[in-house]
Amino acid sequence: MLATNLTRLFCSLGSAKKLIRAPVLANLKLFASIRMSSSTATPFAGVSDRFRCIQVSSEKEDCSDTELEAKLTSSLEKWVEEGVRGVWFYVHPNQSTWIPLLVKKGFIFHHAKQERLALYLWLDKKESCQIPSFAHTLIGVGGMVINDKDEILVVQERFYLAPHWKLPGGYVEPGEEIYQGAIREVFEETGVNTEFRSIVAFRHGHNFNFGCSDIYIIVALRPVSEEINKCNREIADCRWMPIQEYANHELVHDVNRHFINKYIECRQRNSFIGLTEIELKIKDFVRNQSIYSLHFDS
Repeated sequence: MLATNLTRLFCSLGSAKKLIRAPVLANLKLFASIRMSSSTATPFAGVSDRFRCIQVSSEKEDCSDTELEAKLTSSLEKWVEEGVRGVWFYVHPNQSTWIPLLVKKGFIFHHAKQERLALYLWLDKKESCQIPSFAHTLIGVGGMVINDKDEILVVQERFYLAPHWKLPGGYVEPGEEIYQGAIREVFEETGVNTEFRSIVAFRHGHNFNFGCSDIYIIVALRPVSEEINKCNREIADCRWMPIQEYANHELVHDVNRHFINKYIECRQRNSFIGLTEIELKIKDFVRNQSIYSLHFDS
């Protein structure tokens, strides 16, 4: 009887070992297959930039979701060996399924636009990350339009925290010059056509819309027309107001009061910030630039 029970026990232990060994072997085979596939996968092509970083655009790469992990692993190993400092992935909507794996591999969100999301991974262990943060400052403009009667064009917004008279204006659009943004905003809100005169001043603040810093630039404009045709969608009221009345009006904020007083002071001294267009050229790098600098009229 004892011999029979011992035999049964050894048989059951043997079966248990086989059951335990089966999934372990399966996992080892799976791991080996992943290692083999990553070692044989073709790395992403990407484009090298002047900072020794690689930029990969998902819409320019031939990679299915099933190939992604092996291809990414192979690429990262290759880039580390080559001394690549950092990697950018620009993921377009059609490849949005790539994002979870990239994040799992340590990639960090940098910024998003309508056409794609940018993620990065810093690879250089000898240097701290040198990748700058995304644009964190918004640029707004206010049009200081003053006619020959010494009247200033002012508006009251339709939506406000408290009623006040302010300058027509808004945010500068991508690729738009500061003075162009001011001219456009004034026309859109008031229907008055203007032309550039000078820069008066600017205000710099933090934690404005979307948590961004904000630069608000006051642009002096000369009216080409004076008939008001306000935008009813944005503006509740619009009028020409004598400068001195505006400078002392109870419904004008201290910041705007400061701006108009500085305009009056600069006008008396014949000093202003004018516009000069200069082309910047460094080898193949060419950019047209608008330079705003101090001028004095004699």
